[in-house]
Amino acid sequence: MARFFDVHPEDPQPRAIGQVVNMLRDGGLIAYPTDSCYALGAQIGNREALDRIRTIRQLDGKHHFTLVCKDFAQMGQFVMLDNDIFRSIKAVTPGSYTFILPATREVPKRLLHPKKKTVGVRIPDHKVVQALLAELGEPLLSSTLLLPDEEEPLTQGWEIKERLDNQVDGVIDAGDTGSEPTTVIDFSSGVAEVVRRGTGDPSRFE
Repeated sequence: MARFFDVHPEDPQPRAIGQVVNMLRDGGLIAYPTDSCYALGAQIGNREALDRIRTIRQLDGKHHFTLVCKDFAQMGQFVMLDNDIFRSIKAVTPGSYTFILPATREVPKRLLHPKKKTVGVRIPDHKVVQALLAELGEPLLSSTLLLPDEEEPLTQGWEIKERLDNQVDGVIDAGDTGSEPTTVIDFSSGVAEVVRRGTGDPSRFE
């Protein structure tokens, strides 16, 4: 049965954040709100949680997982950025965008796209997520909480607890969240390609 954490959206309680991070460090899988919609999250090296995300979402081996980062210093450890791409990303960050970029050797192979050797990264504009990342001290392995055969992500903490009670270890509820996933921009070829339109305005990348 999943633990339910009721967290203030603007001033997250340190005790609750600490409990969630301890759960992540103990190998847990959480559902958490972001500036776009809910996501599934775990520690980067948690192989079992990665398999659980694949099972919940029925993902194939070509799915791009996302590393949710606190800031550019953290992001720069895991992906390769030239100056032009850095400037393009910085102009809309933090925000509701995911960027696909060539991964560095810091990223476990099982998280990479098998052919492109790329990974998704993002810096969210959400105080609860930022508090989690600050306490955890590393990016969060993440994937949009979009269930198979459903067109829209889940948006309510209580509903996620009800539907995934035996599949996740914790659910964070921080009030209303969006109902659209992030806009995804693929920079793996060196130029921007919009591969998914979502919450973030894609026009500056088209």
